[in-house]
Parts: sequence; C-alpha cells; structure tokens
Amino acid sequence: MGFRSILASWQVGRLRKNIDTLEFSFPADLLKPRHIMVCLPEGLRELTLVKQFLPTIRDMFKPADVTLLSMPGVKVHDIYPRKGFQILTPSMDQLTWSGLPKKSYVQHLSDQKFDMILDLSIEASHFTSAILLSFPGAIRIGRGNHLGEPYYNLEIKTKYLRDERNIYRSLLDTLGTLLQRPTNGHSSAKPQ
Repeated sequence: MGFRSILASWQVGRLRKNIDTLEFSFPADLLKPRHIMVCLPEGLRELTLVKQFLPTIRDMFKPADVTLLSMPGVKVHDIYPRKGFQILTPSMDQLTWSGLPKKSYVQHLSDQKFDMILDLSIEASHFTSAILLSFPGAIRIGRGNHLGEPYYNLEIKTKYLRDERNIYRSLLDTLGTLLQRPTNGHSSAKPQ
C-alpha cells in the first residue's frame, strides 16, 4: 500500500464521518429517480459484462436519464454505445493527488442532480467510495458484502462470489423484483 493509497483511505474516512444518512422508503423511492449515475467497474472483463446489462438498466428505470461514470483513466467510449447514455470519464486534472475526485468535479456531478447511484464495481475503489459519499441525498445501491453502510443505503446480497455475470444479473433481478412490489396497498408497475 503506497502513500497515495494511505492518503486516499484517510480522506475517504473523513468523508465517511461527515455523511448524514437520510431515510428512504423502499420500494416507493425506487420508482422516483429521474437522474441515475452508474459507477462502472475498472476491469475490461467487467466493463464488457456490464455492457450487456445496460438495456435492462435503461428499461427498468424509464424515463430516467442514465449517466455512466467510468473510473479515472479508463477509456470506455470505444466499448460502450453512446446512444441513450451520457458517459463521464474524469480527467487527471479533475482528481486530487491521491486519486479522489476534486470538489469542483463533485460539484459538476452534483449540478446534474443525481437521485440514484448504482455501483457496479466489483472491487472497492477509493474513487467510487468518495463519489458515493458525496451524494448523501441519493439512493445508493451496491452489492452486499462489498462496502455497506454508509456507502450504500440499499445493499443487495447475492450468493455469487466470483461469477461477475451472475452477480450483475442477481443485483438487477432483485431491483426488478423490488420495483414490482406493492407500495401502500397498491401494486406498482415499472416506472413509465
């Protein structure tokens, strides 16, 4: 573990202590998002797998805008279609020395008013952790036994440990099931 990683861990720890958690009503609040940010994984294999699930994410949360956030230094424009998605890739001048997003970059993301963040990273990253902690008012969804509270306010556990395709499928199947659950005695359909 290098000095940059130690500094990033310390900075994320400071962010973590300052986060105010809000209460959400599930599944009702899952039907409301209008601006969704999907945090992409870093590895090429995982990026290729996530690409297969983008139509599912778009259909599941219609008519919300879906923005894909890649890890710093990872070029996804050649892998991902631009149709229907905005792709954000932070440049090196938008990062601190330790690799975390600068306040100006977080403000740029905040201006887009994301109300849901879906973390599809398989490995924990200081960059993604800082992004998640920077949006305390958003529904933050991730896989179980990964980061947990306060990073996520909806943690979905899966029985799959190493099979990334089934991890993503399980995560999205569970979200789909939650979207179909009745809210306040009424059956809820997929958001229109």
